[in-house]
Amino acid sequence: MSTSDIRLVVLDMAGTTVADDGLVEQAFNAAATALGVQPGSPEHEPMLAHVRATMGESKISVFRHLFGEEEKAQQANAAFEQAYDELVTAGYCAPLPGAAEAIAELRASGRKVVLTTGFSRATQDRILGALGWEQIADLTLCPADAGRGRPYPDMALTALLRTGTDSVRQMAVVGDTGYDMLTGTRAGASVVAGVLTGAHGAERLRTDGATHVLGSIAELPGVLGAL
Repeated sequence: MSTSDIRLVVLDMAGTTVADDGLVEQAFNAAATALGVQPGSPEHEPMLAHVRATMGESKISVFRHLFGEEEKAQQANAAFEQAYDELVTAGYCAPLPGAAEAIAELRASGRKVVLTTGFSRATQDRILGALGWEQIADLTLCPADAGRGRPYPDMALTALLRTGTDSVRQMAVVGDTGYDMLTGTRAGASVVAGVLTGAHGAERLRTDGATHVLGSIAELPGVLGAL
């Protein structure tokens, strides 16, 4: 089975199909403040660096690492989700250029498309609603739907099972972070594509397993069509 048999495309949201524009960092600052860590303080800087390095990872996992205690992690995660929701509601949410068209082209070619996120289901649904994307994909998944978030393969493999795709070799996993690339490689995807519209650069994407590095998601249908 070759990469020309790709029947399932698993796409990340923020930074890949949806513009981030610093929303994650703004929401993190609100979460840190809720835990008594003020932006610009010596304690805040290494925390922000960790958030940047782990873009794509399940957010509750990030807060467990930063704050240790489960109660504090849950408090920080709740503050993060609330802040992010408020930013989305205020209109700070937009699709990346060509994203909707690329998804439509992939589906028109007979491929299944699944949108995944490291956010909660409530936040994912808020983003989809703000964009009018409730029906844009065949399926949407968050970590709670699959078991574990990135960099584990759970969401990609759940996408494969729920869409009835025959083999992991028929799957492409696409994202803007090293964690997306690790997810794809661990899931056994034939195509693991990084895009340069989000958190991590080409070197990080390739180090973590990218088979392709694209300027944006708009290039993906052409790349898959040429395989």
